[in-house]
Amino acid sequence: MMRHFTKMHGCGNDYVYFDCTKEPLPDSASAAVQMSDRHTGIGGDGIILIKKSDIADFYMEMYNLDGSQGKMCGNGIRCVGKFVYDKGLTDKTEITVETLSGVKHLSLRVRRGEVYEVTVDMGHPSVNPADIPLCLPEPAIGKKLAVGGTEVAFTAVSMGNPHAVIPVASTKTAPVKELGMLIEHHELFPEGVNTEFIEVLGRREINMRVWERGSGETMACGTGACASAYACYRLGLTEPEVLVHLLGGDLRIKYEEETDTVFMTGPAVTVFEGEILWPPKKA
Repeated sequence: MMRHFTKMHGCGNDYVYFDCTKEPLPDSASAAVQMSDRHTGIGGDGIILIKKSDIADFYMEMYNLDGSQGKMCGNGIRCVGKFVYDKGLTDKTEITVETLSGVKHLSLRVRRGEVYEVTVDMGHPSVNPADIPLCLPEPAIGKKLAVGGTEVAFTAVSMGNPHAVIPVASTKTAPVKELGMLIEHHELFPEGVNTEFIEVLGRREINMRVWERGSGETMACGTGACASAYACYRLGLTEPEVLVHLLGGDLRIKYEEETDTVFMTGPAVTVFEGEILWPPKKA
């Protein structure tokens, strides 16, 4: 049957969205692979299904472009907020969204009847190896890692999904693909890891590029920006509130030490809408 979809992005991190509050999308993992292809499909970093939830206003189910299921996506969840408000699934500007990383609270900013920016309570960051998971007996904060014939310093952080944050002299010349691919599958990270390469520009500003597990290098990663900001703060490199420059745009990240909570603020954009045949007809 023909299924309506909406292509959206947050700082260039793009997904194909489906309203599944009334009707499921069969074989979602396969759909993610086929629909994410930028040559033969719609194109994107994956797909996101919006469903009903028993414990929140909505449930977000996401799949990476390789068909693997992700626990959380910061850029993706901002677009979920825009989707449900703009399409009349809710009239609230304060909503909750259930994810595999827990329930997230979203504050929607509306202009001329449409959401343009969203702040997400991203919850508590963790350096506990069991939370990441990380195969080390103690937290890795500025710890050395031998990979790809070189040695890098990394800080491992969980934002509900795993991150390895690596300071570099310049994000322009950082070996994102070469090291990102190796670190994603490193034995220290049994479930894989997202790798952020960060360049500190000042006490309140950093550059970031990211290699996402299951997707490769993307234009942005919201949870990665949160992990990077928190890691920089723990390393004493920045203040608790920073502006993060990504390839696809900027995010404002704030860590509140009193509540041990990270807040992310950034844009949500609708690109286009259409219909696609799913499941596809067999040849």
